[in-house]
Amino acid sequence: MTADPDYTPLYCYNHPDRETGLRCSRCERPICPSCAVQTPTGYRCKECVKKGQKVFDTARWSDYPLAMIIAAVLAFIGSVAASMLGFWTIFVAPFAGVIIAEAVRLVVKKRRSPTLFKSTVGAVIVGCLPLILYTLFIGIWGLIAGSGAGGFFNLIWLGVYTFFATTTTYYRLTGIQIKR
Repeated sequence: MTADPDYTPLYCYNHPDRETGLRCSRCERPICPSCAVQTPTGYRCKECVKKGQKVFDTARWSDYPLAMIIAAVLAFIGSVAASMLGFWTIFVAPFAGVIIAEAVRLVVKKRRSPTLFKSTVGAVIVGCLPLILYTLFIGIWGLIAGSGAGGFFNLIWLGVYTFFATTTTYYRLTGIQIKR
């Protein structure tokens, strides 16, 4: 078999030492398999994928503080309820996450941004912290005073609430779909 005299090898634009046969389906630059991102329309370079995702970032600067305030306040109210519910927190916390996510979505008028979603989840955690810290303080105070460690038991349910509320809020805001 003879080699084609007109053949010129392509090298990845990001890794000049790697020969490749792939090209970005958008910008036509040569890309190696480690730089390629598979999309429904073919392989794309990471820069083109980022440019395409930026189109879906519609949040305004004012959405961030609004979302964070709403999420923190609702998370705090939910953590107060969770501290009284005990075992039933396992069932109520995901509903609290849905309520937080839908309230944030309503306030920001369904505008989207990955940073907005992450800051909202951070605000949920911040909203849960005051009661967690208070319960921790009461538990430590009980140990010091000699009344036992009973105050620490409520920390379990507050932790469960925080976990389920944050994960449900993130799931609802990002639109993650669980495929079966």
